[in-house]
Amino acid sequence: MKITGETSMNRTRLVLTGWAAAAAIAMAGCDPQPKPEGTATSPSPAASSAAPTGGTATTATTDAATVKACADIKNDIKDNAAKVTKAEKIGPPAGHFAVSAQWAAGSVAILAHSMDANEAVTAASEKIQNEMMSLSDAYNKSADAKPSKKALEAAIKELDTACSAA
Repeated sequence: MKITGETSMNRTRLVLTGWAAAAAIAMAGCDPQPKPEGTATSPSPAASSAAPTGGTATTATTDAATVKACADIKNDIKDNAAKVTKAEKIGPPAGHFAVSAQWAAGSVAILAHSMDANEAVTAASEKIQNEMMSLSDAYNKSADAKPSKKALEAAIKELDTACSAA
């Protein structure tokens, strides 16, 4: 069986995307923020007070999750931009695979951090994730790709709007 350049590229993309997804899944369970010591044995006064009724406790929890998701996603966007810039410095012909893989990895990180957010933030995050995958596809198709990032920038603005409303 003769493997064409396109088949080989598709296999390479599949492997790189798989690695990126596996790395993002592995990192999704990591919480880089240390837990304060002593909180398990001595509850705070707010924790020992009666919880309000009428669904406000759930709303507060959801809002806190959305705020955390927004912070994590914005950090993911900045981190991914730095990594893409570093990968772009590799240059063609091999560099485009690294850039494509980084866009795919970044999109998975965005998706992983948006899971507990409210609907507006989740929808905006999905748009960012889709645009990052589109950029991954564009870089994977051509070593000389210079795709526009305007759609990604618009999706990021939409996320900023959704996060500011949270």
